[in-house]
Amino acid sequence: MATVRVIRFEQLGGPEVLTLRQEPRAEPGEGQVRLAIEAVGVSQADALFRQGRYLEAPELPARLGAEAAGVVEAVGPGVTALRPGDRAVTLPGFSVSRHGVYAESAVLPASALTGYPEGLSATQVVASWVPYLTAYGALVEYGQAARGDAVVLTAAASSVGLAALQLVRAAGARAIVTTRDPSKSRALLDAGADEVIVTQGEGVAARVREATGGAGARLLFDAVSGPMLGELVEAAAQGGTIFEYGALAGASAPPLPVWPLMVKEVNVRGYSVYEVFKHPGRLERAKRALFAGLASGAFRPTVARAFPLEQAAEAHRLLASGQHVGKIVLET
Repeated sequence: MATVRVIRFEQLGGPEVLTLRQEPRAEPGEGQVRLAIEAVGVSQADALFRQGRYLEAPELPARLGAEAAGVVEAVGPGVTALRPGDRAVTLPGFSVSRHGVYAESAVLPASALTGYPEGLSATQVVASWVPYLTAYGALVEYGQAARGDAVVLTAAASSVGLAALQLVRAAGARAIVTTRDPSKSRALLDAGADEVIVTQGEGVAARVREATGGAGARLLFDAVSGPMLGELVEAAAQGGTIFEYGALAGASAPPLPVWPLMVKEVNVRGYSVYEVFKHPGRLERAKRALFAGLASGAFRPTVARAFPLEQAAEAHRLLASGQHVGKIVLET
């Protein structure tokens, strides 16, 4: 019987709960596809799921991971859109406990996969797929970032932050970015940031107003929340929009300066990449933009480090340390 290596965890906890198992290779059922996985993207969502703090509660012993790229190995009855040999990347939104992609192969709903061009490596794809589509939906589809705009990006050294920075630059807008780690400033400037604000020692609102001649930023793309959200309201332009797509500061309710929020008519909007994935037209536009940018070299995903599958716990330790710039990847 053919077997595959799979990462599972039997209890909630830190990176140490992740273990490598050898399991029988599953066969796809009705409407399913088996994907031979070549690369997996490691995300904060994975860490939260491992701790039992994500949207889906783990079904122990749980699999892990939702971002993967590879080659279709087999298809089940009723699957016509994909064939063995096709290159495909996942559309997160399936049950991670049952279909998690920290593995050499995984059986997934066919609806959770879409193709990608032959000329791209699996590592390139997972390093760019969720980060760029997350940023694209907010800043391009909704925000319509354009030349002359000032855009604030928090946690800019993350994979999503770096993708957002490249999208802002491609639109001809001005990128004002934040990081809590001063050692990352140089990398962010080299990546094209117009201004870098180190949040440990500088006031975000004051720096943004200074950088924009007092006008503030029309678009603000925030992964931090918490006290940062109040700073961003103060930093926003009249009628500006703040996209909240993460909560790195924790899940507690952030303080909001109500009067500036009202007087400046600032829009604070919750946002996630699922708004792109669940809308076929939006997904197709995002795919075209991403693959064209990768092909032309306009988009250059940053791989912080690639680990072999069996070092998934080490990858999660690096993720928790916050000492990386870009996307952490597992390769099978």
